Amino acid sequence: MNLIVLLIVGGVLGWLASIVMRTDAQQGIFLNVIVGIVGALLAGLLITPMIGGASITEGSFSATSLLISFLGAVVLLAIVNLVRRGSVR
Repeated sequence: MNLIVLLIVGGVLGWLASIVMRTDAQQGIFLNVIVGIVGALLAGLLITPMIGGASITEGSFSATSLLISFLGAVVLLAIVNLVRRGSVR
């Protein structure tokens, strides 16, 4: 059950991050889910230890963990844009 919730939340967070970074037209549902989950993992490894709390990959679905995972997805898309285009956009 946690895997299904993680996929849904990851998809929504990846979709919102792609709207913020203006890459929504280039991505489909599958890539939005991947960006959301990898962004959550990235945020869980880097940001969460600095401020405390848990990430959504650990099963915590608080407002703080969702915001941190969203920021991780935005940072991931910024890194991908930087490597692809040479600018964050």
